[in-house]
Amino acid sequence: MNRRRWLALIAPALVSLGCAVGPDFHRPSAPGDQGYTRDPAKQTVVAGGHAQQFVEGQPVDANWWQLLRCPALDSIVGQALANNQSLEAARATLRQSQDNLRAGYGVFFPQVDAKAGVSRQLYNPGVPGFPSNTFNLFSLSGTVSYPLDIWGGERRQVEALGAAVDAQRYALAASYIMLTSNVVDAVIAQAAYRDEIDATKATMVLLAEQVRIANAQVTGGTTPYSTVLTLQSQLSSTEATLPPLEEKIDQATDLLAALAGTTPASWRQPSVALSELQLPENLPVSVPSLLVRQRPDVLVAEAELHAANANIGVATAAMLPNITLSGGLGVNNPSLGSLFSSSSPFWSVGAGLTQPLFHGGALYYQRKAAIDARDAAAANYRQTVLAAFQQVADTLRGLTHDAEGLSAQTAAVETAEKAMRLIQANYQAGIATYLQVLVADGLYLQARLGYVQALAQRLQDTVALYVALGGGWWNTPVVPRE
Repeated sequence: MNRRRWLALIAPALVSLGCAVGPDFHRPSAPGDQGYTRDPAKQTVVAGGHAQQFVEGQPVDANWWQLLRCPALDSIVGQALANNQSLEAARATLRQSQDNLRAGYGVFFPQVDAKAGVSRQLYNPGVPGFPSNTFNLFSLSGTVSYPLDIWGGERRQVEALGAAVDAQRYALAASYIMLTSNVVDAVIAQAAYRDEIDATKATMVLLAEQVRIANAQVTGGTTPYSTVLTLQSQLSSTEATLPPLEEKIDQATDLLAALAGTTPASWRQPSVALSELQLPENLPVSVPSLLVRQRPDVLVAEAELHAANANIGVATAAMLPNITLSGGLGVNNPSLGSLFSSSSPFWSVGAGLTQPLFHGGALYYQRKAAIDARDAAAANYRQTVLAAFQQVADTLRGLTHDAEGLSAQTAAVETAEKAMRLIQANYQAGIATYLQVLVADGLYLQARLGYVQALAQRLQDTVALYVALGGGWWNTPVVPRE
């Protein structure tokens, strides 16, 4: 093979390896902050017998919900991961973007097409004495075309498709994190509502006993009947708080059924009590520079910025000359049976050059629009990073305040219970009024409900911290890295 032919064969590959127009993408630098809050705490106060330690640099466990040490919860999360339809849709969308990328790679290969045709033609030579001739014409041909990606516009397009794949992969990670956190939050809420119902029913037992005592005192003539009516009114009011709590349990159950990919009628869920959920005592705190490499929403915003940056190159290349190499080879014959034996061959080889000259400013402003889109994506990325840091800071502060609130609620329950029992004893002895009993009962119920809510909030904020740090999705096969 001589040098000229060899160069002709490798020229397209050499051109495709050239530089691409448009700005190259550079990953945004991570923030230089050393922490998430101005005065970071190392641990919370002891509340409910537990203090939580904030361990900087500790890895985020992919199956973080297992740290709650509740097999029933693990089973519910497992069902959701196996059957959730939103997660399946996210997987399908990822596969779609991957197939679009594979299709985009086709531009780097010659486009080869085959064509077969048949026609009936009339040939009239236009010369006196020579009759016209009608005949069939069968043809078979092949064409090859190869656009030279001189300016890298096609490479930028494929680069944008690759960034779209990254965006969908991180969107799948976000779906995974939101699914697991929603399931765990719903289970915690269910358990809290059950404890609130138990506390309410316990208070109702006390009120019913007080009604019995008041009736006995009315019979003995020591208490007016209005006391009985007042106590019965409070008993009925307390009982009226149960249906809304039961409704919330039903709604949480229906939500879990939907998250697990089944209908409420067929959903069978193991019951979980709040006391079965163990509070994790060592909590990870990723260093800020790693947060932007872990949070799926930040990574989605980064991938969208990458795609927008690549689109500038696509728009720039559209303004420049475009060269396409082409060739064709075929045969034709009036007889189909003789097409391959005695045919008339034809061939062609050529190159085409297209240079945009005037498009009414469309190409110029399309490039301007691509730059504007890149600037918008950059601003969105920065805002997403700020929101991520805010969420981590809010959660860390929330856990600190949750422990303080739970500690105060624990003391409130103990004090209210002692006061209630003392006043009940005094009431039975006739040295306390029914008004004092009502006040003590109300304070005790309020303290019990506040304790349950504070305990549930602490658990849910612990879940929120794992979510804010990225949920450990990079350590699980549920979300593919490649």
